[in-house]
Amino acid sequence: MQFGHKKKPNMDGINLLVSILVCYPEIGTISFEPKEDALHFSFALQEVPPRQVYEDVGELIRESILTYHSLEGYENGRIEIYLEGQGHTAFFHIVRDIRTISQGEISMISTIMRERFGETLIVDPDSRPDDFEFDLAAHENAIDHMIGTLKIARVTNRMIGIREEGRVLVFNK
Repeated sequence: MQFGHKKKPNMDGINLLVSILVCYPEIGTISFEPKEDALHFSFALQEVPPRQVYEDVGELIRESILTYHSLEGYENGRIEIYLEGQGHTAFFHIVRDIRTISQGEISMISTIMRERFGETLIVDPDSRPDDFEFDLAAHENAIDHMIGTLKIARVTNRMIGIREEGRVLVFNK
């Protein structure tokens, strides 16, 4: 065993988390959990929604994912949805396995969260550039490519992507 020898970070994994956070400012944090082979998405809400609202949105997301999988020919994968409250803030968590997730699904989930929670959803206003150089379609294609790479490659490092004052940071654990 060598001391001080660090594992090389998986650049596709890091770039995936960065691209997702840049393209979808609704997503507060995202992590890749290698032991579960899953992506964990967290959406921050300014207030804890009523239980029925949370359950309705969770069911809509679950049904939308299953319908999306049916249309795309995917087998059903892992879908976990739960709410965590901390004071007046809530975190809406979605866990998806890397094997069956796609960029289109991430876009759909972000749209549902934006439409259902509106102003309650905490969105980083500085996260997506509005200038002509930002090419959403190119970033979305890159996300699909990186997801495909992670489906094949064995990634052993846990990675966490967060937002901080208009920047995206990724930590390799």
